[in-house]
Amino acid sequence: MKNILVTGGLGFIGSNFIRMLLNSGDFDQVINYDKQTYAGNPENLQDLEDRKSYRLIQADICDGNSVLKALEGFEVDAIVNFAAESHVDRSIDGPEPFVQTNVVGTLRLLEATKSYLSKVAVAKRESFRFLHVSTDEVYGSLKPEGPAFRETTSYAPNSPYSASKASADHLVRAYHHTFGLPALTTNCSNNYGPYQFPEKLIPLMILNACEGKCLPIYGNGSNIRDWLYVEDHCTGILSVLQKGRVGETYCIGGASEKTNMEVIDTLCAILDQHHPERAPHDKLKTFVTDRPGHDHRYAIDFSKIQNELGWRPSYSFEEGIEQTVKWYLSHQEWCRNITSGKYQRQRLGIS
Repeated sequence: MKNILVTGGLGFIGSNFIRMLLNSGDFDQVINYDKQTYAGNPENLQDLEDRKSYRLIQADICDGNSVLKALEGFEVDAIVNFAAESHVDRSIDGPEPFVQTNVVGTLRLLEATKSYLSKVAVAKRESFRFLHVSTDEVYGSLKPEGPAFRETTSYAPNSPYSASKASADHLVRAYHHTFGLPALTTNCSNNYGPYQFPEKLIPLMILNACEGKCLPIYGNGSNIRDWLYVEDHCTGILSVLQKGRVGETYCIGGASEKTNMEVIDTLCAILDQHHPERAPHDKLKTFVTDRPGHDHRYAIDFSKIQNELGWRPSYSFEEGIEQTVKWYLSHQEWCRNITSGKYQRQRLGIS
């Protein structure tokens, strides 16, 4: 497995994954296929763009001919599909782009892959992998004391975003069972870490706190998420890509269930230490109207990937969140650049 095509590789998780692949030196070519939408930031990989093993293609996964051309031109051995519209609040404001990218785009990828594999040698076809990266949100909302999501949990998506990802998951499964496509799926818990677009909770809170702006807390702050440091997620994805059983799904979690209030309090305490100019930061906490249909709790049981592939998260939440805060504080220019366009950290998803 030498030539890997990564879709959505300028986004948060995708760029961290490409960075890991390139720094490993284990791959001949890493092809980044990205439409460069608002969250696809070329600065995320700017320091690596001169690597001989790195190629960037600006194109849409909904363009099946362009996908096929890339597969054939680079003799790709594997696809890792990160390309997606991913913010729940945006899906409430406008679901159609989520259906187009997450559902239709995944369909075009699958069709292009099927066509490509029909033309390659048997050995290459048998070793090829299509890894679809998905979310735990497809499973719906857990009760406070309910068991964590696992691979056998029934799908129950509650937002336009999670419904579109669930649809994509089902298409990937169908193409494996119907056409024999060598596909795998991962479902992860909430990611955090460097290069995350600041519409998501943790980077939004860090940036707002540093500027003395309010820290908006949805509802009463009791919603629970299982937090996964992005580097851990990337190592989990690579484990599934290299060692996972074709046709299987693997859940990847961080073993770090926290309420939103706990996350924000932790961030405030770290910022008080590393950015004392505006301390205490918890005075900026502001309760706002909750998100429509806000799922109460997500949590992942990652025992399958641990038992089968030997993966488990390396970072505790305390370690990962401190690394994250330090990264944002030391990358102020990146933060300014990414918030200088249309998105000004305004509230979304209240329509």
